[in-house]
Amino acid sequence: MAINKNHEFDDLQGVKCAIVEKNVSQERADFLKALLECNGYVVVVAPAPPPKAMPAAEEGAAVAPASFIVGVTDVSFSAVMAVYGRQLHTQDGHVVSLAYWQQKEAVSDVEVPYFEKQL
Repeated sequence: MAINKNHEFDDLQGVKCAIVEKNVSQERADFLKALLECNGYVVVVAPAPPPKAMPAAEEGAAVAPASFIVGVTDVSFSAVMAVYGRQLHTQDGHVVSLAYWQQKEAVSDVEVPYFEKQL
């Protein structure tokens, strides 16, 4: 049972994991996996379950999962606390900013406050 919406956990591929994000694309899953493994977390990426009202696919056609669930084996992990608590670092040693986490910026720059940035 989750403490709140920001601290969910579940079994992914038979391993108890704190959920980082649900229903993410393959590119987003790869980004999160690389970032979290760089910070020492063991990451589990599992295909998201199909929606209940799924359109009928052609017979014999293999459908690749459209979305994934990303989790870490440290069940005390909270993505919100990790980003805002400045606990995560990029591969080049910079602190992960919210814009970097959301993949709005290619380089994490926490020296300029978010309210002064021109987006």
